[in-house]
Amino acid sequence: MLDRYFIRPTTIDRIRSSWIGGAIEEYVNWLAAHNYAARNVFIRVPLLLQFGESARRAGATTLAELPAHVDPFVNAWIGRHGRQYSETQHQAALRGIRGPIQQMLRLTVPQLFANSGVPEPFSDVAPGFFDFLRRDRGLRETTLVQYRQYLGRWQNYLQRIERPLLPNLPPAVVTAFITESGQTLDKRSVQSLCSILKVFFRYLYRAALAARDLSKVIESPRRYRFANLPRSIPWDEVERMLKSVDRRNVIGRRDYAVLLLLTTYGLRGREVAALTLDDIDWKHSRLDVRGRKADHSTAYPLTPTVGEAILAYLQNGRPETDQRAVFFEAYAPHKPLSRVAVTMRAKHYLHRAKIDVFRPGSHTLRHACVQRLVDAGLSFKTIGDFVGHRTPDATKIYAKVNLKALREVALGDGEEVL
Repeated sequence: MLDRYFIRPTTIDRIRSSWIGGAIEEYVNWLAAHNYAARNVFIRVPLLLQFGESARRAGATTLAELPAHVDPFVNAWIGRHGRQYSETQHQAALRGIRGPIQQMLRLTVPQLFANSGVPEPFSDVAPGFFDFLRRDRGLRETTLVQYRQYLGRWQNYLQRIERPLLPNLPPAVVTAFITESGQTLDKRSVQSLCSILKVFFRYLYRAALAARDLSKVIESPRRYRFANLPRSIPWDEVERMLKSVDRRNVIGRRDYAVLLLLTTYGLRGREVAALTLDDIDWKHSRLDVRGRKADHSTAYPLTPTVGEAILAYLQNGRPETDQRAVFFEAYAPHKPLSRVAVTMRAKHYLHRAKIDVFRPGSHTLRHACVQRLVDAGLSFKTIGDFVGHRTPDATKIYAKVNLKALREVALGDGEEVL
């Protein structure tokens, strides 16, 4: 495969004569199989040769010893070339140097990384907790991410103050942790933290690991329904954002279709990411959205604008693959677009259009879609069914920003709208 990229036999010989030449060639074959652009090979192979030579001079003789030499090599490389970099460029350079090396090592010596994942919080004292969440409570992996995040904070706090979790932790320690967390987390996040801690402490008590049930001493902060406004933006700003997309390239064609799905149907980011080719019925101009948050499916009419945008991406942008997902990452290895990526693309175009909104992302555009339906005078039941709200209460918050209805309520006899 090397001769596919390098014309001179001497170059190929030099690569193969390196003591890690076999690993480099295996990595090049992997890059080709995953449709990486040729420029990636031309940039990464010289870097890997330098890394191999640096590790050899430092005493490495086997591939198993290479991981210990990654950071010294990266730091030395940045030291030689990074003085003129800004902080952003510096971080990008770190990723650009370390990434290919670690990618090659994961491919060629995978056993070194088999157990390299971060252990779940409190796996030493409560090893069955996350299995309990999966098996007995049926939580999704996306929900377990929150449990890992907040319990990780709790574990780090206990380590910092040198307090053991079991068998009998004073309630004051829990209160102090929640109070400290409230200084950096918003009220919604503190509520989530308290809920997760309650589940955790109830499990410890029922599993006879803790002497008392500390969940009873946790009091979540009070949040009032409809206390916040939706994160919607006016429709003219939505149109300005859509106009900012450059559809002359693959990324622009993909992102334009994604943004139209978010704004036209009010889909969630994960619903856009989960769309497959089987969900688009071209013959009957229908779009099926399955497995929504409320555990139901919705069929939408496929509007010409949305259909043309998706078709433009499918014909001139979507990589050749046997996977059924609609949207893919633009660069090899071309994995399906994730819900996080959908949110980040929405955030990118909101910033590009200079639209200032709290917590910009895909949900901003979902709120904008709902707000447009409210302004059009549709009932909240109809709107809730359209966007897949689980309960009517989820839609009622938009009554607070229905300016026309609020004016009618406020007006008295003989008064005029200012």
